[in-house]
Amino acid sequence: MFGLYESALGLLTLGNVVMLFIGAVLIYIGIARKMEPLLLVTIGFGVFMVNLPIAGIMTYTAEGLPALGGIEEIAEGEIGVLNLIYYYGLNTEIIPLLIFLGVGTLMDFSPTIARPISLIFGATAQLGVFVVFLIAYISGMFTINEAVCVGMIGGSDGPPTVYLAVALAPILLGPITMIAYSYMALVPILQPLVIRLLTTKKERFIFMKPQIRKVSQLELVLFPIVVFILAALLVPKCAPLVGMLMFGNLLRVSGVTDRLAHAGSIMNDILIILLGVCVGALMPAQVFFKLRTVVIIGLAVLAFVVSTAGGLLTAKFVNLFLKEKINPIIGAAGVSAIPMAARVAQREGQKANPQNYLLMHALGPNMAGAIGTSLVAGIFLGMLR
Repeated sequence: MFGLYESALGLLTLGNVVMLFIGAVLIYIGIARKMEPLLLVTIGFGVFMVNLPIAGIMTYTAEGLPALGGIEEIAEGEIGVLNLIYYYGLNTEIIPLLIFLGVGTLMDFSPTIARPISLIFGATAQLGVFVVFLIAYISGMFTINEAVCVGMIGGSDGPPTVYLAVALAPILLGPITMIAYSYMALVPILQPLVIRLLTTKKERFIFMKPQIRKVSQLELVLFPIVVFILAALLVPKCAPLVGMLMFGNLLRVSGVTDRLAHAGSIMNDILIILLGVCVGALMPAQVFFKLRTVVIIGLAVLAFVVSTAGGLLTAKFVNLFLKEKINPIIGAAGVSAIPMAARVAQREGQKANPQNYLLMHALGPNMAGAIGTSLVAGIFLGMLR
């Protein structure tokens, strides 16, 4: 028995130990800081699973993931059970798509419908995706497919990022997904700096009435249908992502499918467990500790900053043509960090003007960002796949 323990400890490398520490940090951030706990706790535990060499829950060969097997291979220790979840759930793109359906059942597009100009802010807040894609590709460290997936982190939306990485660069799925779902920790740190740098105190002081236009039931029902049809016609490759998101939202707003909407949110929780543990298990030390991983982290920060600036500067530009000015802070919420970016906009607005209540106004661009990120993912898939 002691020989087994000694051999197990002997298999642990310094990289494994560091990864176990990283897994513990992710769990701590999720539990103590309450930042994306549903994902960070499961990803952190997945990191534990793959970096304990004798666990056998997710197995690797010298070339990477082993060939797909079945129950017999699991019994013989040739592959782990998470290998099957990866191949059948992530590699087939089923899990990210179904998660987007569940996300749709939780989203309220009323602020976006009430102020359609929010869609413009959600679109221009994708600027960081394209800027970082170009930087990553020109650097020569990434293929064009990998550079696209790195840039996609700038959209600050997990499911499209995972969906694109699975389709174009599965070898980077682990670090890209972990970084994409850890962005919440950066939102309250980076966004206020960008907002204060690119706006004047006078602009941040602009008062917006707390109330937004009341949206009718007909508008709520038509919105997901119209958005899906237009998106599918303009960017066919985005149809699976936008279709699932809008279908889930239609279940929420139809008024007659509450049970299905509730089932979608429960399914979402189950899929997040599978996604989180599996993604964590895609980060063994030999895969994670590469120069490219460090570069991806730096580029992700840059992408988020540029995306925030894109939405913010667009709001300032639009103000040149509006009689009733909008507070440009809400443009920064165009990144799809729901709802953290909207909360940051609310907080920064109240710091400049205690009478400001920007939350509902900021949620419009925030929700629009989810649509924008899906469209961008579809554009890249259409170009490269």
